[in-house]
This record gives sequence, C-alpha cells and structure tokens, in this order.
Amino acid sequence: MPLTWLDPRNDDQPFPAPSHALTEPDGLLAAGGNLSPRRLLHAYRQGIFPWYSDGQPILWWSPNPRLVLFPEGINISRSLRKTLRNGPFTVTADTAFETVISACAAPRGPDEGTWITPEMRRAYCRLHRLGHAHSIETWQHGQLVGGLYGVAVGRVFYGESMFSGTSNASKVALAALAMQLRRWNFAVIDCQVRTDHLLSLGAVDIPRETFLQLLDRYCPLPGREGLWRLDDDWLNDLILAPLP
Repeated sequence: MPLTWLDPRNDDQPFPAPSHALTEPDGLLAAGGNLSPRRLLHAYRQGIFPWYSDGQPILWWSPNPRLVLFPEGINISRSLRKTLRNGPFTVTADTAFETVISACAAPRGPDEGTWITPEMRRAYCRLHRLGHAHSIETWQHGQLVGGLYGVAVGRVFYGESMFSGTSNASKVALAALAMQLRRWNFAVIDCQVRTDHLLSLGAVDIPRETFLQLLDRYCPLPGREGLWRLDDDWLNDLILAPLP
C-alpha cells in the first residue's frame, strides 16, 4: 500500500488507520503534514507519533507491538530506592520544559545526530504552553541533571524523550512520573520504541490493537490540565512500591 502524504495546509485531513502502517520499517504510516497542536493531538489520540531527522519530511509512526509502561508496574531497584531515600536529587514538574527538551535534543555522541529538530522543539513548546506537554526535571545541587518530557491526552501520557547528565537522573524522573500518574489514575505511559533501558524499568510490549483499545478507553477521560505539580509526598509511594 502506498504511503499516505498529508497536506500541510489541512490539519483535519485524517490519518490512515494504524493497521495500514508498514511492517518494514516497522510502523511507518504517513508523511508530510505539519506539527500544529491540532495535528499532533489528533495523532496521539490515534496512537501515532512523529519521528524524523533534519532534511526528511515529517514521518508519522504507529509500530506494532507497542512498548508501554503501566504506572503501577514500574520496577524500582534496591539501588535506586536507596538513592532516592538518601536524597541527592530534587524532582519537579513543568518548571524547565524548554531546557529539558533542549537537553534531550543534544547529540548523545560526537558522531550522532538528533531526531528532535528545531521544528520539533518549537512544536512541543507550543503544546506545553497550551497545557498538553509536560516535563519532569531532576536536580542536584541546584543544577538540572536529568529529565523527560511528553504529551498527556486524557489519562494517557505519551513519553517522547529523556536525558541523564549523571547516574540515575533519568530513572528518578521516570519513577516520579509513574508514581504521580498512578495517583492521578492515569492508565498507561506510552514508551513508543523498545529499549533495554525501558524494559529494565518495567516497560512491556503489547499488541498495537491492545494499545489502541486503551486509548479509546482512557483518552476521552478528564486528565490534568495546565501546569503539573508533583505531590509533596510522591516519594512515599515509591519507597513502598514492591521490589522487582
């Protein structure tokens, strides 16, 4: 089936059904369009996300299977639990979104590029200002040392990227996110692409159809609008969570 091209002037042009996505490369569904808030939110509600590099058209994906993390299923290792109890980190939400996304966009090595293009950064900063995109920040001695960002629709959080400038900093951010989302009755964190790092933290593969059923159920529910703030005692839930 030929790839669908989206009209950048028509935010309401429908995406093809995710079942039409290619198997090679896995999940490629459409190209073109734009990164307007309307287009992005339409995409996320249907289990579709943009992922492309500088010089490429916007590419839209819906892989099968889908890697997800259920908030109650995060693995908190003994060493990470000890790190959190000792208190070297402070964790916040939505206090440094633009700094977090810029850190996530930085190349991870001298010969590596980034898929978080300037166009992508501008688009997600717009979503943040509208109350749809959120960041979790990990601080040490007043310096930002890790974090993550993503998009919330209803009671689903779509994780986009994370970074770590020191050991465990991104794990702490993800743990804080999972514990807070569990309190807010969020159903699932979309991790998009399979990595060993996320698998070690409790992420699991589920069929795309199962993922889409979760979206149909939980995206229409009321979520958390505006700027996010972590509960003062979120760490209590993490310390009491069962060991993997």
